[in-house]
Amino acid sequence: MRAKLRAGIMTNHLNLLTTLQSLGQHIPRIELDCASDLLELEVVRVVPGKRVVCSGFWQQQRVYAKIFLGNQSQQYADRDKKGVQWLMQADVATPRLLASHQLASTQAVVLIYQAIEGGETVELAYARFSARERLQLMTLLVQTIAQHHHAGLIQTDCYLKNFLVKDHVIYTLDGDGVRAYRHLSARKMAENLTVLLSKMDILEVESWCGQLLQCYQSAYDLPAIVLQRLKLSVRKVQARVAARYAEQKVFRQCTDVNVNQHQGSFVAVRRHFAHLAPMLKMAGLDQYLTQDCLIKNGNTCTVFDTKLDGAHVVIKRYNMKSVGHYLSRMLRPSRAAISWANAHRLMLLGIKTATPVALVERRMFGFLRGKAYFVTLFVDAPDVAEFFQQTQHPDRRAQSVQQMAELFYRLYLLKLSHGDMKASNIKVLSDGCPLLIDLDSMRQHRSRFFAQNHHVRDLKRFMQNWKDTPTLYNAYVEAFKVVYTEQAPLKAAKILE
Repeated sequence: MRAKLRAGIMTNHLNLLTTLQSLGQHIPRIELDCASDLLELEVVRVVPGKRVVCSGFWQQQRVYAKIFLGNQSQQYADRDKKGVQWLMQADVATPRLLASHQLASTQAVVLIYQAIEGGETVELAYARFSARERLQLMTLLVQTIAQHHHAGLIQTDCYLKNFLVKDHVIYTLDGDGVRAYRHLSARKMAENLTVLLSKMDILEVESWCGQLLQCYQSAYDLPAIVLQRLKLSVRKVQARVAARYAEQKVFRQCTDVNVNQHQGSFVAVRRHFAHLAPMLKMAGLDQYLTQDCLIKNGNTCTVFDTKLDGAHVVIKRYNMKSVGHYLSRMLRPSRAAISWANAHRLMLLGIKTATPVALVERRMFGFLRGKAYFVTLFVDAPDVAEFFQQTQHPDRRAQSVQQMAELFYRLYLLKLSHGDMKASNIKVLSDGCPLLIDLDSMRQHRSRFFAQNHHVRDLKRFMQNWKDTPTLYNAYVEAFKVVYTEQAPLKAAKILE
């Protein structure tokens, strides 16, 4: 087994990934060029072609090992070490580098870092904390970023997963992303702070931005004019990052998605569902369509649910109605591809949607599109109309109304329009949180004018669901009035007079 892993590392990263999968993400041992080997490794993260991060044991202590791959492995490893040195010189908390080794006869370099026992990434902590705890957490993180800037350092890879929290101390991870500057400009610092805040929920940015900026200024002063523009900049960064991720990254090989294009088809599968890939063949998906599992059978799309290797999924097949319809769509992104992109866009922005599993398209000559399939996990939840029919408890109803209003305001701030806000396209989870489905009409707008116009349409269509239920209609009106700090769209939708 060790020989198999060594061969995978020596050949290329694709062989290594195959090896790791065959070992079930568990590696018993990696031999180093010293007496002590890495033992009982579990794969934490894979960056295709660049590095694999594992947790395990070295010299009887728990550690994290970064395995850098390829021709530039030494360069990347040196940059990671240099970043950690800069952090330590600035007294910024960071896991200690314990050792550095090159795997014999390979181009792979291993850096071994101290494991912070009991710590968790800020990303995980932020997701599970209450609102009050998240504010405290982000305050600590902003103070840490101010400490970086005071030392002339910028964390260029400013994701919440690159920071660890333990006992109210923030540890900076990923020295590879750290850069040192002799003269750090106010603009550069503001841009870095903007990227950090863009990882927060947009409503919490709106509520907490002023407080967090005051916290930053108390630690490291920036011109007030720079900070005043920062809230709007956060929205722009969130939109730009989401667009790049949804419209480019998830259509190619990346950390989250595995892509294969062959034999007249294009298949993209989220890596978590890689084991389903053999069943996601263009020719085989229709075999799961039976009358018992049919949800919708229309001219433009057919929707059915089924089980794939134990996973309960919904498959939406986009049909070609005629030769003319086929010709009109063959050079445009399929509606399945639009849904695939929008599902990832919403997930990145923290908005609930059915988990995307796969995109399957028929392709001629590699780029002419035909019939397409969008596969998601099945969501066992009522739609919003069914929820209110089934739920009479006043607190649960009020909570759901509040969360729905917050969803709409998030979409407004992010310049997203759904395009069909009928009740059946909004599920309500057990905690009252809304979940959006049917994303093939969703758009991310660049223009504020067009974004507001489409948002007004979404509001009007949503409120039509309750025209025969005055109590609910009025409850939503009151919730929108409270949640929206910018009330122009409510007036345009005639929700407010």
